[in-house]
Amino acid sequence: MGGGVVTLFLCGDVMLGRGVDQILAHPGSPRLREEYVADARDYVRLAEAVHGPVPVPVPVSWPWGEALRVLDEAGPDVRVVNLETSVTRCEAFAPGKAVHYRMHPANLPALTVARPDVCVLANNHVLDFDRPGLAETLDSLGAAGLRTAGAGRGPDEAYAPAEVPVPGGGRVLVFALGASSSGIPPDWAATPTLPGVAYLPELSAGTAAAVVRRVRRAKRAGDLAVVSVHWGSNWGYRVSRDQVRFARALVDGGVDLVHGHSSHHPRPVEVYRDRLVLHGCGDFIDDYEGISGYPEYRDDLRIAYLVRVAADTGRLAGLRMVPLRARRMRLEPAPAADRAWLTTTLNRISGGVRITQAPDGTLALAHPGATGR
Repeated sequence: MGGGVVTLFLCGDVMLGRGVDQILAHPGSPRLREEYVADARDYVRLAEAVHGPVPVPVPVSWPWGEALRVLDEAGPDVRVVNLETSVTRCEAFAPGKAVHYRMHPANLPALTVARPDVCVLANNHVLDFDRPGLAETLDSLGAAGLRTAGAGRGPDEAYAPAEVPVPGGGRVLVFALGASSSGIPPDWAATPTLPGVAYLPELSAGTAAAVVRRVRRAKRAGDLAVVSVHWGSNWGYRVSRDQVRFARALVDGGVDLVHGHSSHHPRPVEVYRDRLVLHGCGDFIDDYEGISGYPEYRDDLRIAYLVRVAADTGRLAGLRMVPLRARRMRLEPAPAADRAWLTTTLNRISGGVRITQAPDGTLALAHPGATGR
C-alpha cells in the first residue's frame, strides 16, 4: 500500500473446470451429463476448431496468459477471483443441473499461479458435485493455503468474510454472497446442519440490512469492506432496479466496494457516493471459446479490473481496466479494435460515468469521484 491507497485486482468468473481441466497436466474424469456434450474434451476440440491447436498438456500458467503479466506489473495489494468451479474428484453430479464444473485437485497450481488472496465461492457451480464435492473443494483450497469466502461447512463459515491484511495495519474484508437470480438453488444455502453457500433469496431492503449488520460487526477502523456478489442473468446489459438499490444500500451501510459477477460479459460500471459498484465483471477464464450464440456481447473479451481505494476513507481513488481476449483457451492482449469496442460499450451502458482509453490501451474511469446514476 503506497500513499494511503489500497489496490485490488478483481475479475469475473474463473472457471478452471470442465474443458480447462482437461488441458492441464492432471485432468479428472471428462464425463459430463449435459444434453449435447458428454465429454469435457469436446470443449477443447471446439476451441481448437475456431483458433487452432492447444498444446496439451499446457503449463499451469497457460489459462491466465497475459493476465499474469498484468498482475506482475500492477502489483495489487489484494487479488480477488470468483472461482466458479468445484475442486473435486467426486462423481456425485448434483441433480437438476444442466451443467457441472469440476477441476481435479491436482490441477490447483493453475489457480495458485495467479496468487489469489481470496477465492469467492458463493456461486451456482461450487456445489455441482453436491455436498461431498463442496467438502473436498474446501479441503483442497485450504490445503493450498487459499482463503475462501461465500461457502462453508455451516452458515458461520459461509457468511464470514475473508480477511486480508494490508500494509499499514488495516485489512480488506471480503464478504461473498450468491443470489437466487444467478441460478443458485435454494437448497444450496448453508444451514446449521448442512454445508453450503452464503445465499441471498432476494435482493430486498431486509437482506441488504442483514448484510450491513454483518459488515458492521466485522469492520474495524482502518478496514475496507468488499461485498462480492453473484447475481443476475447470463446475458444482457440491463441491471434490475432491485440490484441497483441493493448495491446502494450496501454502500450506505459502510461497504466500500461492490464486486458483481455472473453475466458472461461486462455489465455497467457505477460510482455511488464515491464508491465503485461493478454490476458484472463478465467471464475471465473458461472453456466457452468455441460455443456459438450471443455474438453481440463479445464474450470472448475479458477485463482485469484494477481498483484503487483510499485506505482511510474507502473512497474510490481510481479504476483501470485491462482488456484481454480469449484465444486457444488462453488470455492474450485485446487488439485495438476490441479495446475501442469495449470503451464504446462501457460508456453506452454505464450511465453517469465516462470511460477513456489510455495510450497504453488500458481503460480508465475519467473522474473516479463522480457520482453515478
